[in-house]
Amino acid sequence: QVELVESGGGLVQLGGSLTLSCTGSEATFHTYAVGWFRQAPGKDRELVASITYIGRGTDYADSVKGRFTISRDNAKNTVYLQMNTLKPDDTAVYYCNVDQWWGQGTQVTVSS
Repeated sequence: QVELVESGGGLVQLGGSLTLSCTGSEATFHTYAVGWFRQAPGKDRELVASITYIGRGTDYADSVKGRFTISRDNAKNTVYLQMNTLKPDDTAVYYCNVDQWWGQGTQVTVSS
């Protein structure tokens, strides 16, 4: 079992930046691809970005391309989501996902 802990959420103004972190508990964390998802009130959970276990392959939702960057530091068992030029539509709870495991989520709120 992999325990995932997200951090870094908060309240930010339009155009601001935040960096989310997802730290995994298992020593094998580095062998997993990792995804960041988000869920806004009344909406389905959607994939925002993903990264392969080595970190060479990344993928992004069209809505965040050019603004968000996913990266990982396997020595720290941590995956990051750098979010720039934030918009109110980015407001959601952000979740880290590895295989069938999910973190508890971290709230991101963008005010206009």
